[in-house]
Amino acid sequence: MAATQEGTDKVSEAWIIDAVRTPRGIGKVGKGALAHLHPQHLARTVLAALAKRNDLNTAEVDDVLWGTSSQRGAQGGDMGRMAALDAGYDIRASGVTLDRFCGSGITTVNLGAAQIMSGMEDLVIAGGTEMMSYTSATADPKTPPMMDAGNLHLRKQHPQSQQGVCADAIATMQGIDRKAVDELALVSQQRAAKAIEEGRFAKSLVTVYNDDGSVALDHEEFPRPQTTMEGLSGLKASFEVWAGIPVDAEGTTYGDLIRQKYPDLKTFNHIHHAGNSSGVVDGAAAILLASPAYAKKNGLKPRARIVATANMGDCPTLMLNAPVPAAKKVLEKAGLKIEDIDLFEINEAFAVVAEKFIRDLRLDRDKVNVNGGAMALGHPIGATGSILIGTIVDELERQEKRYGLVTMCAAGGMAPAIIVERMQ
Repeated sequence: MAATQEGTDKVSEAWIIDAVRTPRGIGKVGKGALAHLHPQHLARTVLAALAKRNDLNTAEVDDVLWGTSSQRGAQGGDMGRMAALDAGYDIRASGVTLDRFCGSGITTVNLGAAQIMSGMEDLVIAGGTEMMSYTSATADPKTPPMMDAGNLHLRKQHPQSQQGVCADAIATMQGIDRKAVDELALVSQQRAAKAIEEGRFAKSLVTVYNDDGSVALDHEEFPRPQTTMEGLSGLKASFEVWAGIPVDAEGTTYGDLIRQKYPDLKTFNHIHHAGNSSGVVDGAAAILLASPAYAKKNGLKPRARIVATANMGDCPTLMLNAPVPAAKKVLEKAGLKIEDIDLFEINEAFAVVAEKFIRDLRLDRDKVNVNGGAMALGHPIGATGSILIGTIVDELERQEKRYGLVTMCAAGGMAPAIIVERMQ
């Protein structure tokens, strides 16, 4: 049963008015339909869509909070502000860009909600963009950007490896085998294919146009609905090579960095590959947030309210294990129990992250990532959190359910989380 608006008209709430996102394009130059565009182009697309769909007076937008993980080159220079200007927003609409690695797109929404709930702002847009075609083309392929091996002081305290190696290490320590993660990857593809076929993403999806008015992309480009267990089982593990890459002149490898913290982990069971890891894609998403007073004054109908938000840190060496404690923390803040949550979105950065989340919290698998996840649809790092929040609001409405919880792992051993409640 959906919550009513009776008794909720107070400053200490933040309402979700609308959510939009681009389709996700393959994140490779020469292959992806969005890869030729400037990153601000994707951000301006969703910002312009929000303004048009909701007839916004953009001079009244207090702030645009934007998440972008790799803030260099074309993705640098405060995309939140620049994209708002590019989208034709009034110059009084301010903007800021932040980085919590993969968790950036949840964090922008959480901070925007906090600003509204504190009474400091009334109308905020939160979202994110990542052009992985751009960042992968400009990055050093041997050095993941969030893991600068040059800070030896930090490395001595908290050795941090490559994320895929961390995923394999966690799977090894948890006894999660290749069959389990491949089965989860297959389910992700099957659910995504069904969601696309049934038009479940249509409410939030906006077409990306080229500057000449032609369509750049109007559909999800990454999913592989033809995926089979046989095909997945035939893929070679991707991160065994990474585990052996040296990070310093002494020959310390990414695998060694984990063993420095977990010396009993003599060998890794390398089970992750391209089919059961998140897809490299380009994309952007935006969420329109308003105070109850502003929404009522301006005829904006709320779709959901933000019940609680939380942040949690965990072991930076294993890096990917914070979603479970983050979920527990946000549930405690909300005064809810696991069984109160109707739908969960846990980002499929790697299959083991979602599999461990389901096992540790003893979740009903039919409530988790019901429209597929990043293994099928891709993970545009700074945008994914906002995408997932929009997805869960859409799905709560479709199923006429009440509560949804969204969380995801982030580099450095972190996880932001949010619980939303449907209002329509």
